[in-house]
Amino acid sequence: MDYKNIWTMAETRNGNLKSVSFELLSRGRALADKLGESLVSVVIGNNVDKEQLNELILRGADKVIVVEDESLSDFIVENYSNLLVDMIGDLKPNIILSAATVNGRTLMPHVAMRLHAGLTADCTELDIEEETKNLLQTRPAIGGNILATIKTPDHRPQMATVRPKSSKPLDVDESRTGDIEYIKFDTSLLDNRVKKLESKHEVGGDINIQAADIVVAGGKGMKKGENFTLIKELADKLGGVVGASRDAVDRGWATYPQQVGLSGKTVTPKLYIAVGVSGAIQHLAGMKTSDIIVSINSDPEAAIFHVSDFGIVGDLFDVVPLLNSKLDKEVK
Repeated sequence: MDYKNIWTMAETRNGNLKSVSFELLSRGRALADKLGESLVSVVIGNNVDKEQLNELILRGADKVIVVEDESLSDFIVENYSNLLVDMIGDLKPNIILSAATVNGRTLMPHVAMRLHAGLTADCTELDIEEETKNLLQTRPAIGGNILATIKTPDHRPQMATVRPKSSKPLDVDESRTGDIEYIKFDTSLLDNRVKKLESKHEVGGDINIQAADIVVAGGKGMKKGENFTLIKELADKLGGVVGASRDAVDRGWATYPQQVGLSGKTVTPKLYIAVGVSGAIQHLAGMKTSDIIVSINSDPEAAIFHVSDFGIVGDLFDVVPLLNSKLDKEVK
């Protein structure tokens, strides 16, 4: 049996699909069309909302495979790995894509190791090599200073994890049709050595910049950490969160969870304001798909302006306080 079709691994929480489930379909659809193969979304969980399962079809999947069981409600890598290895043995997919989330970064290496398959983690771009039909997997390397393209020609399935928010979901197409297949879970695949004891949710932890509609990011031009209070004030007034360039994080002015770029997070907010950010290629890769980009920089030749919808050439220490003052008046 030949290896065929592209699988994307959906993720669930409390019976609902996470947004990365739909993001992956846009990646998978492009690959499936180039190969002339089907795109299959694989859903593992319990009592998953049926309308959301159908939405996977409307957003690009040709087929949805669902495996549900109460024992699969929580992500336990040994159980998910046993199931996925079993499914791969039966159905032999050509390519498997997962989000580079905690779940994906845990499950995919576990499965790849057991199958002796190739896996490229944290990809930013995917394509098909025209001559060989191999999957071309591009990811940052050497601290984000270069982009490496990797392929695994000798083993199947080809496996990759993709950065969340690095692509947008396809629009809903009500004319699309497809199959939703439920596969009965074989409870002998459960690893009884592992049990969930409890879940603890962090209170007051780091803000998720990837989920924010508005991000105000500071760079080396902020000059010192204390000056981040300026952009924190701006972010608060706009209902957004604070991000940072790698330069700012390396200097200790911001924390790693706030870092935007190849070696940090990829964000796609409705509004991205870059303050004192020069626009290194590594940073641009993490924010260039934002809906609207506004940049403030004293250097009119700064690379950040090349991807900006609006640019303000000026001293940020004049511009940002003025913006904060104007916003104060607007709110009042």
